[in-house]
Amino acid sequence: MKHFTLSNLLILAAITSLLILEGCSNSRKNDNNKIPVIGFIDFVQDETLAKAKTGFIDALAKEGYSEDKNTIEVIYKNAQGDQPTLLQAVDLLISKKPIFIATNTTLATVNAVQRTKVTPIFMMVAPRPDLAKLTDVNGKSPVNLLGVYETLDYIDTSVTLIKSLFPNAKTVGTIYSQAESQSVDALNKLKEGCARLGLKLEILPVVNSSETQLITQSLLNKNIDVFFALPDNVIFASFETVARSCNEKKIPIITSEAGLVSRGALASYGADMYQWGYQSGMQAAKFLKQGNLNGLTPEIVKVRNRVYNLSVAKKYNIQPDSSFSIIK
Repeated sequence: MKHFTLSNLLILAAITSLLILEGCSNSRKNDNNKIPVIGFIDFVQDETLAKAKTGFIDALAKEGYSEDKNTIEVIYKNAQGDQPTLLQAVDLLISKKPIFIATNTTLATVNAVQRTKVTPIFMMVAPRPDLAKLTDVNGKSPVNLLGVYETLDYIDTSVTLIKSLFPNAKTVGTIYSQAESQSVDALNKLKEGCARLGLKLEILPVVNSSETQLITQSLLNKNIDVFFALPDNVIFASFETVARSCNEKKIPIITSEAGLVSRGALASYGADMYQWGYQSGMQAAKFLKQGNLNGLTPEIVKVRNRVYNLSVAKKYNIQPDSSFSIIK
């Protein structure tokens, strides 16, 4: 058996102490360098809305924040269009204590703001805070609400596409969700635009995407000339059903949502979904860099486009002018 001298024991104790101190130092170092956790919540699974999420993540990555580089951790939740699931998802994200939460669409934003007054919320694909009924009696937005909004005024321009592309059109049809404030506000804008242009407007409410086909077919039986697709989560979630029914009746679709054009609408004037998310993501990246909300406020979306679907345009023998971009 090997015997340790006093000298050996002292050396062993010194080495052990150094290892313990190094371990403590590394532990403190890891705590201090812990990567920021962010939350991201979508209300529905949708191809158009997904472009906003991609834009948001790309903007963060451009500024050096990505999971690939291990500079952020993203906790992602999708409520699949279900309100109770949305509430649970928001509560779960808040419990994880993220540095901020990104919200995609109005309902996700409204629920997040209602559940936390502390965690910064970076919105996208949502209306101006007062239109979403998120301002106080003095008209001020929640201090933790940031990101990018739309005013819905662009719908006026979207409606004029109907007359410019189909000068003989007399009746416009649409469906909308009564439960969505943004959809109701957009419908009111559509009513104003149609009245100004002398267009009759046929309207039917829809509760959820399972009703879309039946409601759309009922609307088409009212002899409409054009279908107008509103910024509505039910339409986003079931647009292929709407497009299929309209195609069968040879009814063109005009919309205020550029993302729907790639999915079968004829033309639109509205916010570029990718750029909408990208703009919000750049603001969130600024927050991450400076570590506070100084100088950050909700801002209006900057990029809107006129776009048309080339194959659909050929079907209706339409040739939009050079102010439109082509989506093949």
